[in-house]
Amino acid sequence: VSTKSTGGVFEPIMSGRILVACKRVIDYNVKIRVKPDKSGVITEAVKHQLNPFDEIAVEEAIRLKEAGKFKEIVAVSCGPKEAKDTLQTAMAMGADRAVHVVVAGADYEKLQPLAVAKLLAKVAEKEQPELVILGKQAIDDDSNQTAQMLAGILNWPQGTFASKISVLGDKKFEITREIDGGLETITIKGPAVVSADLRLNEPRYATLPNIVKARKKPYAELTPAALGVDIAPH
Repeated sequence: VSTKSTGGVFEPIMSGRILVACKRVIDYNVKIRVKPDKSGVITEAVKHQLNPFDEIAVEEAIRLKEAGKFKEIVAVSCGPKEAKDTLQTAMAMGADRAVHVVVAGADYEKLQPLAVAKLLAKVAEKEQPELVILGKQAIDDDSNQTAQMLAGILNWPQGTFASKISVLGDKKFEITREIDGGLETITIKGPAVVSADLRLNEPRYATLPNIVKARKKPYAELTPAALGVDIAPH
C-alpha cells in the first residue's frame, strides 16, 4: 500500500505485501523468577522465543502468500538486539525480510503497547502493506491492545481475534472472529489490521536448511528516533 497522509488519515493504494509483528518473549516452558526488588522478572540468561500468537500470525501470512494472495512478507519487531533472533525465526519459517526497531535497556522494559503501535504505524507507512497481522496478545504482558491501537492510529479497518482469514475480491477480507458467544464473520476492506487467535492455524517448524537461508535474507535496523516516535511511557 502506498499511503498519502491527509490530516492523520492514510489513503491506501494497494500492493502485495503483508507486515507481521513479531515479539520476543520468555519461552513458555521457562520457570519465571521475579527480581529481588519486585520490579519485574529476570530476563538475563533466560531462553526466549517468538511470541506464540505472533508465530500464528507469521504462519497465516505464509499461507496467504503460498495461496498466491500476496507477494512479500515483512517481519517486524520492536525490541533489544536479541530480537534479531526472533526475526530470524520468522524468516526461517518463510518471511522474506525483516525490519528491527531497536529498543534496548530501560526503554524496552518500559515500552508500552501504545508506543509499539506508534512504531508499527510508522513502519507500515514506510512499507506500505495491504495487511498487517499481529498476535492477539503477547504471553508476557497479555495486554491485547497493540492491534487495536495500530488500527486506530492508521485509521484502518480491524479484524481482531481472527480464527479464519479469507481474501475476497475488490480488496476485501472476510474475517471469522472468536467472540464470547461463539463466532462472528465480518468483511473489511484493505488495507487492514488483523490479530490472530489461537485457532487460526498450527504453525510449521522451521527446517534446518531454511534456518540457514534466513541468515542471508535482508535485515534492516531502525530506531524510534529515526521513525520520529516518542516511546516514553504515558
